[in-house]
Amino acid sequence: MVISRIDLRGSLPGDLRDVLPRAELDVEAALEKVRPICEDVRHRGVAAVRELTARFDGVELESTRVPAAAIEDALTNLDPRVREALEESIRRARLVHRDQRRTDVTTRVVPGGTVTERWVPVERVGLYVPGGRAVYPSSVVMNVVPAQEAGVPSLAVTSPAQAESGGLPHPLILAACGLLGVEEVYAVGGAQAVAMFAYGTEECPRATMVTGPGNIYVAAAKRLLKGVIGIDSEAGPTEIAILADETADPVHVAADLISQAEHDVIAAAVLVTDSPHLADAVEKELPEQVNATRHRERITEALSGRQSGIVLVSSIDDGIEVVNAYAAEHLEIQTADAHAVAARVRNAGAIFIGPYSPVSLGDYLAGSNHVLPTGGCACHSSGLSVQTFLRGIHVVDYSREALAAAAAHVCALADAEDLPAHGAAIRARFGWEIPS
Repeated sequence: MVISRIDLRGSLPGDLRDVLPRAELDVEAALEKVRPICEDVRHRGVAAVRELTARFDGVELESTRVPAAAIEDALTNLDPRVREALEESIRRARLVHRDQRRTDVTTRVVPGGTVTERWVPVERVGLYVPGGRAVYPSSVVMNVVPAQEAGVPSLAVTSPAQAESGGLPHPLILAACGLLGVEEVYAVGGAQAVAMFAYGTEECPRATMVTGPGNIYVAAAKRLLKGVIGIDSEAGPTEIAILADETADPVHVAADLISQAEHDVIAAAVLVTDSPHLADAVEKELPEQVNATRHRERITEALSGRQSGIVLVSSIDDGIEVVNAYAAEHLEIQTADAHAVAARVRNAGAIFIGPYSPVSLGDYLAGSNHVLPTGGCACHSSGLSVQTFLRGIHVVDYSREALAAAAAHVCALADAEDLPAHGAAIRARFGWEIPS
């Protein structure tokens, strides 16, 4: 196995994003494949969803809705150790996300004039949990908990139908839904799942918003239907960046790179370091650890791909500039004075500080959310949180006296913008005069 190196010692290039490793994800090409799928669901509803599920997943569905008994059975048969771990994950996630809930704030602008910002949850959300190479009960937790803590009154979970699970989502997915009290679950995946939530079917009412990661076709469907339905993000392949110096343990660094490469052959794993010694030690450590893993072929392909690599820099200052340009989904800081270094990072989905805060902790049990922006989108977007499911509404309440005091200013600005009817709407309340 060979992981590439990029030597940026000396002066950094002007546009760092052009030279850093990144997975190529052609969502635009996938759009043309998902467009007829979404249109089919729009016009034919559940019949189209069933036919598409049979075509793509090899499952003939009698109903897209998972029976309540199946959720109960999955919970009953859940391994006690896994149940305990999921319950602790839920507990910690609730602690963090409950503190994110905003309260209404009323500002007294002038005597008799107030503006209140109300925070109102979206009415209904569809939460997508991927299938594919792995099973993700943790993603059920990460989607459902913030929606529940936001007070969303109606939520549904969907996950691809699995032939090996009798045409249902994986039992671990169903068990996690059961632990969270989610009763509305669908055995639908891919672009047709996004379309199901966007347009509604005879079995699934339409949703206001859809969240959760998926494959390129899920991402493409989100892009296509954005506006018909709200989305969190398109979500590309997972990625980890590690900013480390000579104090970092190469065993830890290698293990953390491997942990994210395990997700997918196009998962990105990037080490940024000012220590050639650490780079050499990690490069030597990687094959030994990879050979001891179950998914060595997948990991080897991910680490050897163009989206992964070791980036050498002259200093940690340059390293900070590099990771800010990269804007990783997950960023680990394994340096001397890691807290101070982390405080200088502007762009990351989540930051993990020091040797005992690995990304895998955040994937399951830190209390943070693991649904995070990918593909450099962390420079402008946040991860999934309670705020994702809330809308701020300004409530304006002015008395006659307060409006009178503002009237001249409003009319002056309306005239300046050549919108005289705006000013007329003020004057109409005062006998068509501007109150003095």
